[in-house]
Amino acid sequence: MKALGTLILIACFFQASAQEFHLVFLNKKEDKAELPEEQVKKLMEGHMANINQLAKEGKLWAAGPFDGGGGIFIFKTASLDDVKSWILTDPAVKAERWNVEIFPYVPRTGSVCAVGEKFEMTNYFFVRYFAKEPGKRQSDQDHRDYLTSSFGEKMVAEGQLGDGSASILVLREEPSALTLDQDPAVKSSMLAYTVKKIFIARGSFCEPK
Repeated sequence: MKALGTLILIACFFQASAQEFHLVFLNKKEDKAELPEEQVKKLMEGHMANINQLAKEGKLWAAGPFDGGGGIFIFKTASLDDVKSWILTDPAVKAERWNVEIFPYVPRTGSVCAVGEKFEMTNYFFVRYFAKEPGKRQSDQDHRDYLTSSFGEKMVAEGQLGDGSASILVLREEPSALTLDQDPAVKSSMLAYTVKKIFIARGSFCEPK
């Protein structure tokens, strides 16, 4: 997964409407089956080839690995069935090398853009917010206002996942735990969060290259 972003080939560059995305988490799987090194190599080669193919077909618009394992896909479709079908073309997904989660994604800051065949890779910091009580919606406006006032131009992207009980934030710089913890939704125990470094093509969130 480390080299995920470096081989993505996407044929066009333009922005889709906010309702047309699904975000897939490929979560690091601690209990995955132990396989021979050669078999793992073959699976990852197939994984990379499939990423290229989905991108060429205009289905996969952004992808990148997390530091330490796992990563994300962002697909341009409003259909969950499409996403389930497309990810099963990936041999490593079929071999259950990650724990997979799929969410509708609605961008609210930035969007998702296909970056073309020539692009520069960059590191961002990816914050995933989730409700401490499953299914409970977050205190959204106070949360978003706090993000805007606290991070300003450091924000690359922010958006809602699923039913609104979860969201993501992508930052240019590593956020301090103190700043994240002062978020009203976090202080009230409505939200918890995780922070990971992500390696992804600059422009994937429609930010200037």
